[in-house]
Amino acid sequence: MRTLHIIGYKNSGKTTLIARWIGLLKAEGRSVAVLKHHGHGGMPAMPDRNTDTMQFWNNGADATVVAGGGVVQLLWNEEPAFDQLKALSAAGNPDVLFIEGYKDQPGEKIVLLREAEDWDALGKLLDIQLVVGCRELELNFSHIGSRESTEELDDWLWKWLAKEDANEAF
Repeated sequence: MRTLHIIGYKNSGKTTLIARWIGLLKAEGRSVAVLKHHGHGGMPAMPDRNTDTMQFWNNGADATVVAGGGVVQLLWNEEPAFDQLKALSAAGNPDVLFIEGYKDQPGEKIVLLREAEDWDALGKLLDIQLVVGCRELELNFSHIGSRESTEELDDWLWKWLAKEDANEAF
């Protein structure tokens, strides 16, 4: 399984890039999972309060798992450690796991910049593989000047994947 963190501040294009790459990878027959950090404060959106799931939740269930129609939904009444979340996300043995956020956790990273000032904090992260945005910056990293450069971004993804595929061949 290849793992890649997509890092950037709000509205930097993280979700758009991940969604695009999921489509590309699925079209090639690869399996993909995503672990997303909900960095907007508070809890993520919950199911409708009239569902059985929310009745269980509201009455104190520590976890509620609903399965049906080929889908599983899990509500867990605590936020596990990153390693547990990563293992849960990888339970289906995906070919690729995209991690949106969790910038301080170890792993290869793509940094998406909205403006040059974003680089002041994000440029200190470890294991940066690619920086996207702010064409005017001169960096010692692979750098694609615009998040609208979809062909360049897609080419980078294929090269990143091929690098691992080549390592597995030996």
